[in-house]
Amino acid sequence: MPLTMNREVFITCAVTGSGGTQDKSPHVPRSPKQIADSAIAAAKAGAAVVHCHVRDPNTGAPSRDLALYREVTDRIRDAEVDVVLNLTAGMGGDMVFGDVENPLPLKDAGTDMIGASERVAHVAACLPEICTLDCGTMNFAEADYVMTNTPGMLVAMGQMMTDLGVKPEIEAFDTGHLWYAKQLVKDGVLDSPALVQLCMGVPWGAPDDLNTFMAMVNNVPDDWTFSAFGLGRSQMPYVAASVLAGGNVRVGLEDNLMLERGVLAENYQLVEKAVGIIEGLGASVIGPQAVREKLGLTKRAPA
Repeated sequence: MPLTMNREVFITCAVTGSGGTQDKSPHVPRSPKQIADSAIAAAKAGAAVVHCHVRDPNTGAPSRDLALYREVTDRIRDAEVDVVLNLTAGMGGDMVFGDVENPLPLKDAGTDMIGASERVAHVAACLPEICTLDCGTMNFAEADYVMTNTPGMLVAMGQMMTDLGVKPEIEAFDTGHLWYAKQLVKDGVLDSPALVQLCMGVPWGAPDDLNTFMAMVNNVPDDWTFSAFGLGRSQMPYVAASVLAGGNVRVGLEDNLMLERGVLAENYQLVEKAVGIIEGLGASVIGPQAVREKLGLTKRAPA
């Protein structure tokens, strides 16, 4: 197949995530101020989009606290630097089963199952330009943990996002997730052209080999916009791979803690490294206003 390199690339910085990385690096931001400051620094380094989760400021544990989302978004919006705000809507679909002979009842530790409206409540309150929609259920890394996103949940959440005027970023962890995303567009739940994030190497979704990656890319409709990321040491190789395949890129501490072997990264440093790779390939890095024009986004303040 011919090379379809993207010449105008936007960078998303995934600032903190919800994984158990808070004690693995002092640079993983916890408090709303730390998260916002790290997002602002990433924007100054070249990220057009910042993807934000929130954490308990004291423990670093992932949180769904609306007040924390409010503070993060207010701090980012009040900053002098412009950036597209992308909030996660992936929390609240976690099931941890009992042992293999007694899977029910679900374990209290780690299980966090809430309704569709509650999963989108912070999106409705904060009105980011983009929010994520994990487009499928998946065995996710740990032995008895299932990331749960049923078709019914996705229809409900996707319709809420569309009605709010917030652009869903479809998180595709495998080819079947793209299949269902196309169905959501066909059914009118999501608008077309859609925005997709290809999530590579997350156990047990799509492995991070290039054959699988290109299978994912080839399942994205031609008029959609896609971005991609890999985990850990694969993060920077996927910057190059995604650009060469016609896409955009995501870096950040949600997916990788290291700048190089033995050196812990800060978010802005990962963005700077991605900028160097993109420009080294002969492409240019575009800013937030160009992203808004490309994706049809409207910058808004909360209602």
